[in-house]
Amino acid sequence: MKKSIAIELNEMAKIVAKRFSKTDREQNWKNETFEVHEVIPMSEHTACVYFKKSSDKIGAAFFYYIPNGYSKGWRYFFPTDSHLNGMMSFHHYKLEVERVNYSKNLTSSDL
Repeated sequence: MKKSIAIELNEMAKIVAKRFSKTDREQNWKNETFEVHEVIPMSEHTACVYFKKSSDKIGAAFFYYIPNGYSKGWRYFFPTDSHLNGMMSFHHYKLEVERVNYSKNLTSSDL
């Protein structure tokens, strides 16, 4: 992960912890506070961020980086088991797309 992207990730993780620590949020009915516990890079543009809650529980968020366009920057969500099962299934279809598209990147002389 490039240093500039890692710095942006670190800052975004802190922002998310602050967002979820606000006591006036309906979603935060227990008035828990969150702090960044650990950032685990998983690829150039993805990371898992552990948040330690004041209840001593840990929350895990999936962070992904969009490198260009209007949405450029780090985004995140807290995946459920259903999200994870869906992404594991998606892996199969992504491989199929790569398999089909591979030959489209080659000219007839490359084959």
